Amino acid sequence: MKRILLLLTLLIACSAVSRTPRCARPDAGLHYLDSHFHLYDSLQKQIHGFAETGYNEHRSADLLCRHLEQQGFRIERGVAGIPTAFIATYGEGCPVIGIMAEYDALPGMAQDTVPRRQVPAGGGAGHACGHNLLGTGAAAGAVAVSKWLAEGRPGTIRLFGCPAEEGGGGKAYMMREGCFDGLDAMLDWHPDTRNTVNTQTGLANVQVRFTFHGRSAHASGAPDEGRSALDAVEAFDYMMNLMREHVPQTARIHYVITDGGRAPNIVPDRAEVLYYLRSPQRTVVGDLLARALKAAEGAALGTGTTFKYEIVSGNYERLPNTTLSEVVFHNLKRVGGVRYDARERAFAEEMLRNSGIADTAYLARIARVEPPSNEGLAAWVSSDVGNVTWGVPTGSFRIASFVPVGSGHCWQQTASGGTTIGTKGALNAARVICLSARELYTRPELLEHIRREFIKRRGPDFHFEPLMGDRHPPFDYNDN
Repeated sequence: MKRILLLLTLLIACSAVSRTPRCARPDAGLHYLDSHFHLYDSLQKQIHGFAETGYNEHRSADLLCRHLEQQGFRIERGVAGIPTAFIATYGEGCPVIGIMAEYDALPGMAQDTVPRRQVPAGGGAGHACGHNLLGTGAAAGAVAVSKWLAEGRPGTIRLFGCPAEEGGGGKAYMMREGCFDGLDAMLDWHPDTRNTVNTQTGLANVQVRFTFHGRSAHASGAPDEGRSALDAVEAFDYMMNLMREHVPQTARIHYVITDGGRAPNIVPDRAEVLYYLRSPQRTVVGDLLARALKAAEGAALGTGTTFKYEIVSGNYERLPNTTLSEVVFHNLKRVGGVRYDARERAFAEEMLRNSGIADTAYLARIARVEPPSNEGLAAWVSSDVGNVTWGVPTGSFRIASFVPVGSGHCWQQTASGGTTIGTKGALNAARVICLSARELYTRPELLEHIRREFIKRRGPDFHFEPLMGDRHPPFDYNDN
């Protein structure tokens, strides 16, 4: 009897073994990501600590370049005449899939990685939009794809280091110089408080600096001899605020006075104001700009001053691609949401309390994947990614890389993005990139569908006209 039982046990065990494919092996790209958490945790935290603003991201760009070079990528630095822009390439032949990386911080958003508002000594810039994670996650995804290609598969992966998304419009200059030519598809992600794909157009925008010049004088002793440039700025701003009533509801106009003079007893001979003009259609943005120039002219005439203007950056609205978005969404669902360990959950709950939110059920959002929606922040923001979407089919998605509190560009995102909470989001993004790229490489008919939709939406005769014209990149943008 014992022999019979032993024989049956052996038969069952052999049967189980026979059902396991002998050639099964872990996916090289996903296995790489699963085993290198600490590496990318270190990289993102270093960039978080650098907190370099647009066009000043020298250490951040160099860190990513050196990492990619160590992984066998060929690096081209200083592309489009921008010292902190680069292209990293691995593999040979077609298809050619691109990934975009960003790594610039926001001025004035310094924050310690603690669950309460705490500005580090000295203040400064901070990664309140999570570009430390964006750049790191994109690089991790590119390396993961390279591990998969290295098993003898044809195709090229190309990572684009894109500076100055926050106002400097780096991708618009790279697009103008042809950096994204020759791609079959582009993958793009962004840190968020939810997991979803982008299907909205977002807003096109131009960023315009208006500078008024007058004549200085003693504000009390000889005010009649002065012509106040600050008066001109205030008159201009007043007219622009009146204009808000008479623009499309989807338009956005906002500004900040960057130079209003130095002392009240001196009539300012120079004053400056920086404007953002936005709309879901770039044609409307052009109309807003034309009206703004008329208002500036009127303000100058009325105050006896002169003015000049400078288009600092310009971004197209996004051109969605439904076919590519479906590929990305399918793989986002495969990867799933982010899950906190006990330490991370305690950090998140304390941040919620310090942000005035008592309901911790709100944290459930980070663990689920949400279907595309026309609601939410993404529909009302601008990005220089929009320029690229008109040059190459682009699939964009968002990963819950922050504690779900705040509405973007806030201390909570600077704080949580610099912890392992952010790293988990970045590596989930890398997994989605790896899986989506693999699908594009192995399904040529899918790439053809993506291309046909792209041409149909864009139009066969499209030609990219940069909204900022032929000017040089504004390398001094964050020097003020």
